[in-house]
Amino acid sequence: MKTVKVQQAKTHLSALLAEVERGSTINIARGSRTIARLVPANNGERELGFGGYRLPDSFFDELPEDELMAWEGR
Repeated sequence: MKTVKVQQAKTHLSALLAEVERGSTINIARGSRTIARLVPANNGERELGFGGYRLPDSFFDELPEDELMAWEGR
């Protein structure tokens, strides 16, 4: 993974973006601390959700009456 300083990133942004389009990841650093990362956008596709967690089908079942009343403050 390539790391460049902020000034270098500002000066060579087009070239860095071309590298990212080819699949590279580039860190941008201020001093020795990484402050940003250029990564490929994956054509706008992004996995949504909770890191691979899937809700069980029972999540959508009706709540028992006593639990429903508790949620509604009755």
